[in-house]
Amino acid sequence: MKKFFLTVVLMSLMALPLFSQKYAYIDSEYILSNMPDYVEAQAELDRLAVEWQNEIEKQFKSIDSMYKKYQVEAITLPEKMKKNREDAIIAAEQAAKNLQKKRFGTDGDLFKKREELVKPIQDRVFTAIQEYAKDRGFAFVFDVAGDMTIVYADPKWDINDQIMQKLGISPNHDNDEE
Repeated sequence: MKKFFLTVVLMSLMALPLFSQKYAYIDSEYILSNMPDYVEAQAELDRLAVEWQNEIEKQFKSIDSMYKKYQVEAITLPEKMKKNREDAIIAAEQAAKNLQKKRFGTDGDLFKKREELVKPIQDRVFTAIQEYAKDRGFAFVFDVAGDMTIVYADPKWDINDQIMQKLGISPNHDNDEE
């Protein structure tokens, strides 16, 4: 009986640190929407997106009118001229698609502009979250905007290296120095 009681007490003492962890949450959308510089940056991005979308739509309308004109005239055109018109339409379509990709692609102008305008603001917010969390002793801070995401985790709770060892993978710390 003493052994059982001692085991229960030891297990309880070992579990105490788990219950003493402090957790917090933030809503990044709420914070950002209350920052004037973020609101201005977002308005600039929206303005550019509309401007660029109009530019692309204008090109596609021009291509559409080229194609309709070609359809009307195709019957009377010699083969060489037909081929030239078809090539011009295809080239114009490709140019419009390339512009669309350049403006809105995964590494396009809008993405780069967002990085330029919004990322520094987000970085300031996340730095503030980290500093606040460290000062207040929070182990984890969750973001309830959208998906529940951990935006700060105390590094002492990082078990990546141990898991990789368990999997037989040698941790590569060369990337930490970059």
